[in-house]
Amino acid sequence: MITVHHYLVLSAILFSLGTFGVLTRKNAIVIFMCIELMLNAVNLSFISLSHYLGNMDGQIFVLFIMAVAAAEAAVGLALMIAFFRNRESISVDDFNLLKW
Repeated sequence: MITVHHYLVLSAILFSLGTFGVLTRKNAIVIFMCIELMLNAVNLSFISLSHYLGNMDGQIFVLFIMAVAAAEAAVGLALMIAFFRNRESISVDDFNLLKW
């Protein structure tokens, strides 16, 4: 039988993998994917706790998180495309070159 504990452990593992990816990777696209993984881990914990407690608050928060994640992905990818057109690189080490 799968309980809420299993979902929370899976959420913690996914969040840890996302944090590890953000801290160790140099490619901006991979970092954004790891941030999305972290947001999905939080969504999983909200949904599982919402179902376990029997209220809809967690599911409402998930809708807001999904809207923010979609906006973050659109703006982040637009910034990366603009940066790639100028520098022909998406490495995080080159982001300090955006100074005037």
